[in-house]
Amino acid sequence: MPKKKRLQTGVDWFELSTTKADWDAADPALLGTMLAQMHLIRAFEETVLELAGEGLVHGPAHSSIGQEGGAVGSIVGLRSADGVNGSHRGHHQFLAKALTHVSGGVIDPANPVDTTIQEVLQRTLAEILGLAQGYCRGRGGSMHLQWFEAGALGTNAIVGGGAPMATGNAWAQKHSGTTDLTINYLGDGAAQIGSVLEAMNLAAAWKLPVSFFIENNLYAVSTRADEITADPRFSVRGQGFGIPSWRVDGMDPLAVYLALEEAAERMRSGAGPTVIEAEVYRFFHQNGPYPGSAFGYRSKDEEASWRERDPLELIAKRMQERGLSDEDQVAQLRARVQRAMADAVDELIEADPDNPGKRRIKPGLWPETSFVNVGVRGDASELQGLPVLGAVTEPRPIKFVDAVAQVMERRMDVDERIVVMGEDVHRLNGGTNGATKGLTKRFGEERVLGTPISENAFTGLAGGLALDGRFRPVVEFMYPDFMWVAADQVFNQIGKARHMFGGDNPVPLVLRTKVAMGSGYGSQHLMDPAGIFATNPGWRIVAASNATDYVGLMNAALALEDPVLVIEHVDLYGQADQVPTGDLDYIIPPGRAALVRTGSEVTVITYLSMVGHAREAIEQTGIDADLIDLRWLDRASIDWETIGESIKKTNAVLIVEQGAQGTSYGAWLADEIQRRYFDWLDQPIARVTGQEASPSISKVLERAAIARTEEVAIGLEAVRAGFGA
Repeated sequence: MPKKKRLQTGVDWFELSTTKADWDAADPALLGTMLAQMHLIRAFEETVLELAGEGLVHGPAHSSIGQEGGAVGSIVGLRSADGVNGSHRGHHQFLAKALTHVSGGVIDPANPVDTTIQEVLQRTLAEILGLAQGYCRGRGGSMHLQWFEAGALGTNAIVGGGAPMATGNAWAQKHSGTTDLTINYLGDGAAQIGSVLEAMNLAAAWKLPVSFFIENNLYAVSTRADEITADPRFSVRGQGFGIPSWRVDGMDPLAVYLALEEAAERMRSGAGPTVIEAEVYRFFHQNGPYPGSAFGYRSKDEEASWRERDPLELIAKRMQERGLSDEDQVAQLRARVQRAMADAVDELIEADPDNPGKRRIKPGLWPETSFVNVGVRGDASELQGLPVLGAVTEPRPIKFVDAVAQVMERRMDVDERIVVMGEDVHRLNGGTNGATKGLTKRFGEERVLGTPISENAFTGLAGGLALDGRFRPVVEFMYPDFMWVAADQVFNQIGKARHMFGGDNPVPLVLRTKVAMGSGYGSQHLMDPAGIFATNPGWRIVAASNATDYVGLMNAALALEDPVLVIEHVDLYGQADQVPTGDLDYIIPPGRAALVRTGSEVTVITYLSMVGHAREAIEQTGIDADLIDLRWLDRASIDWETIGESIKKTNAVLIVEQGAQGTSYGAWLADEIQRRYFDWLDQPIARVTGQEASPSISKVLERAAIARTEEVAIGLEAVRAGFGA
């Protein structure tokens, strides 16, 4: 028989419940504040459901009625500088954080509403109704609530999507020398989501002050927790990552408060993350004003048994037992907060003159429709005053990949906020290609962070770091295809954050990656990401064909307050190149394409390594062409002036790219060009691309799948033939 030894994790996992002594020892001001906050939140949520029933809430109304104890118990003791984020059911968390912020953490239940609290109630309701006075100017609605000043980092419609972002906020707190902490609220369903588990691992590995607070309300929409996991005690997740965990009755706000107090002591001391699971119950369905039993997945008896455990009733009873309140005072509290909500509604809603007996939102409160695209990205005004690349009179020789490393070293030397992260970037003398060569030795592993193989987690961490604003993250994707692993964080979170939360929040993040077509790495490593990023909002995109341009483009990317994708190409890494002598401090701002050569027959538009292939093809065919190196690829940054002047001269366009047809950048660009310059085109826009298939491993099939000089030459001849026709 084999010898076996039972292994233990060695990680604390507690079930915490309150005793009479805990209630006796509780500060009366704390109990009164919790009671007042929960009543404020309850009245708010009841109002939202009432308005939803009238059809005045456009979109979902995910109420938190029944779950107030978890939010208030965990937030009432926090500082304004502590951060919280959550998911689509986050009204209670947002309100608890905002109320704690404006009240200083103390609310008298005899006088629960002052002008600042009234403003919180009204602006939050306005946001849920989609109105301009809301915290996100009406763009966020019910599911995207953010108020940075209060430490409310943003609720999230993607289940589990906020967990990596919370780790980024916690990283910034830790490395700014504070003892602040972050709480990421997630539900029982999110406890199975990969982004949450990746974030837990990263937080534990890096000892970040973040708590993963699981509101286990027993159901997703209608699916029970015990149907989707073998162990529905979701705090068990902490055991797998070495994270101490607490399991509490979330209907008992004091139990939640005490658990968070213990967890906060650990996090503020630098010991790392925690997990808290609070078992709660939403009294209504996933969305709207009806109970779950109306949809057949819960019984009325089950709902009644949980309503008997209402956290508002519990804390009122405990206070009355201790002579801290009585039934009349609780009733008066209830009446006051209901009056406050009625006042908030009166400011936003009026009788509908066209429909007697019905109400409508006051028409003057809607956002102006001209606001629709404001804040997709910034205006790049932060680049004003920076030196722009001029004529290079004193070049020095350099390999392209060394220019990549040297400009990053220069920027990190000048700007202490910059941190670099990615897989293996801190080892191998500069990562897998040498692009971070010398950075670890110069700046240490506190600023050059080797990450787990966990793109979703470290990309989201960088997103949270960028939103915090105290650091400028530079993320390396070893290959661009890996963006699909982190697609939620790249597109739903980072790309949309500025616009979604009202248009003001900077998101200074650089994402570096390389196109590797021709290297034999196959279908899952070689793509050109330009087309995917260009058709998703919020991202700027740069792609350099030479080392001098790379320096200027990277400097601009690191100065911008927007997320910027920086695309490189492995074919360029080893090439002998040059950069200007002296400090590498110049920029190439958006809207600055390069006219590589001039001609009169056709406008050739391209980027990256295809600039060189296009030049070779032009020389081989003898066609007199303008050759434009785009350098900036995103919608807001393209140099339409240079493109337009060329098209008006040549009356023909050939767009050249190397990659697959399906993810083509040129398809989008061709559409935009024909809309802008149709009257000057004498023939259809021509394109050179790779094939439909992504490149595969076989050397001959890989070559057949991508475009190089030969394919550009064929494209040029086709354009010339088109004029002949």
